[in-house]
Amino acid sequence: MHSWPEPEVPVIGGTPVPLNLFDTADATVRPVTVAGDTVGVYVCGITPYDSTHLGHAATYLTFDLVIRQLRDNGHAVRYVQNVTDVDDPLFERAARDNVDWRELGSDQTDLFRSDMSTLRVIPPTEFIAVTDIVDEVIDLVSTLLGNGSAYVVDDEHPDIYASIDATPEFGYESNYDRPTMMRFFTERGGDPDRHGKRNPMDALIWRAARPGEPNWDAPFGSGRPGWHIECAAIALNRLGSSFAVQGGGTDLIFPHHEYSAAHVEAATGSQRMAGHYVHSGMIGLEGTKMSKSLGNLVFVHRLTAAGHEPEAIRLGVFASWYRSDRDWSDQVLADAEARLARWRSAAAVATDTDAATELIQRVRAALADDLDTPRVLTMVDDWAATTLSGHHDAPDPTDAGDLVSRALDSLMGVPLLSAAH
Repeated sequence: MHSWPEPEVPVIGGTPVPLNLFDTADATVRPVTVAGDTVGVYVCGITPYDSTHLGHAATYLTFDLVIRQLRDNGHAVRYVQNVTDVDDPLFERAARDNVDWRELGSDQTDLFRSDMSTLRVIPPTEFIAVTDIVDEVIDLVSTLLGNGSAYVVDDEHPDIYASIDATPEFGYESNYDRPTMMRFFTERGGDPDRHGKRNPMDALIWRAARPGEPNWDAPFGSGRPGWHIECAAIALNRLGSSFAVQGGGTDLIFPHHEYSAAHVEAATGSQRMAGHYVHSGMIGLEGTKMSKSLGNLVFVHRLTAAGHEPEAIRLGVFASWYRSDRDWSDQVLADAEARLARWRSAAAVATDTDAATELIQRVRAALADDLDTPRVLTMVDDWAATTLSGHHDAPDPTDAGDLVSRALDSLMGVPLLSAAH
C-alpha cells in the first residue's frame, strides 16, 4: 500500500538534543534507546470506516514530532504504520451503507492520506494494509499454536485464542490490575464470555470463517485475523522482535498494545517488544469526549475546507501536552490562528540572529523533554513579543526570521515564512 508524499523538512544547524519520552510500561521519562543505525517506530493506524477526526490527527501529530526529533538527531528512522482494513466496525459500516467493505476501506484510507498530507505529517516508511499481509498473520498464528501459546476452541466455530499465560510478563505494558484489564477487555472488543476459552481474557487471534464474512485459507482452517495479532505480525516482520517505540492513543494501552506485545514475545521468546510504549491523550470537544457515538467529531478535511490553515490546526493541538486528555473548541482554534499571525509578523521583521539561535536551542530542549509543546509555544510567544516590541522600521530584516521559520518547520511542521520570502 502506498503512503502519502513526504513534506520537505529543512535541515537546521545547531546542536541536536537527544529525545526523552515517557514510557507507559515503566511510568517514567527516559531517553529513547537507539541501537544500531536505524530507530524502529511502530504506530497503530486507522480502521478505515470513517473520516479522519481531530482525535486521530492529534495522535499522528504527536508521533510526527517524535519522528522529527529523531531525524534532527541524525537517526535514520524506520517508521511502520498499519491500516486495519479487516475488522468488525468496517464490515458493520459497509453493511449499513450498502457498500462493499473493500471500497469503503479504500475511500477512507485515501481521505486519511489526504488529511495527513495536508497537515504535513511525515509519512511512514511502510504503510501496511492488513489485507496485504494475512499470510504473515497465518505464519504467526502457526508459530503460537506450535509452541503452545495458542489453542483452538473446539466447537462449531473453531476460533483460535492466544493464552495470556504464554508470557510471564503479561501486564507489564499497562500495569493495570486484573479488574481494570477485564473492564477494558470487555469494552474494547474482547469476548470474555466466549464458551470454551481457557481464560476469559485470552485474545482471539484467528476467527473461523462465518457466512457472509471475508475469509482466507489457512492450514488450521479458513477465517480471518483477530485485531491484536495483525499489528504483532506487521511489527515483527518489519522491525524485529525488539524495537524502539510502539505508539498510539491511550485507548490502545489495553488491550491492544498489551496483547500485540505479548504475541510477539510469546512467538520469539523476547522479554520486551518495545523499548518505549508511548501514548497520546484523548481529544474532547468543548468539554465532552469526542466520539462517533456522540456525533461530536471534528473532521480535519472540514476544518481545512472552511479555510483554517494546517499550521493553525497543529498549533491548536500542540497548545496542550500530548499525554494529557485535552479539549478542542472554536476558541482553541481562534487562539492558534492569532498566535500563528503574531509569529509570522515577528518572523517577517526579526533582525536578532543571536536571539533566534538561542530560541532554536531552547525549542529543541523543550521538545526533547517529552515533547513539551506548551513550553515551546510560550517560548516563541515571548520571542515574538520581544521582536515586535523592538521593531521600529529601522534595519532591514536579516536572516533571523528565516532561521526561526526553518527551525519551527523542521521540528514542529509549522513554517512561518514562505520559501520566496
